[in-house]
Amino acid sequence: MILLDTQVVVWLAFEPGLLSSAALEAIGAARARDGVAISDKTLWEMAMMVWKGKVDIQGSLLDFLRTTEREFLVLPIDAAVAERSMTFSANFPKDPADRIIASTALVYGLALVTADKRMRRSGEVACIW
Repeated sequence: MILLDTQVVVWLAFEPGLLSSAALEAIGAARARDGVAISDKTLWEMAMMVWKGKVDIQGSLLDFLRTTEREFLVLPIDAAVAERSMTFSANFPKDPADRIIASTALVYGLALVTADKRMRRSGEVACIW
C-alpha cells in the first residue's frame, strides 16, 4: 500500500499526464496488490481546491468527495499522526497539510507519492516520484 499526496490525487483524476512514470507504476502496482490510501486531510484539501476554483468538477462537491472516498482507503488523523506531525526538522515544509500527510505515511509505514520537492528533498519520509 502507498499514500498519495493531494496533488497526486487531483492529477490522477484530471491530468494523469502530469504524473511521473514512477508514480503511475507505483499506483498501478499498489492497486493490483493491497490498495492506495490517502490522508483524510486530502479530502479537505480537495474541497478547498474546488471551493477556490482551482479544480473544476462535474456535479456536487459532496458527490466528488464521496467518489474519492470509495476509490481510496482514507486514513484518519489520530493521536500518533498528530504527534508525529510535530517532530519534523526545521527543513521540512511548515504547511500543516503537508505535515499531516507526511506523518500519516510515516505512522502507517507507507511510501508517499508526491511531486512536492521540499518533502522529497527533506529525506524525512520515503517518497516516490
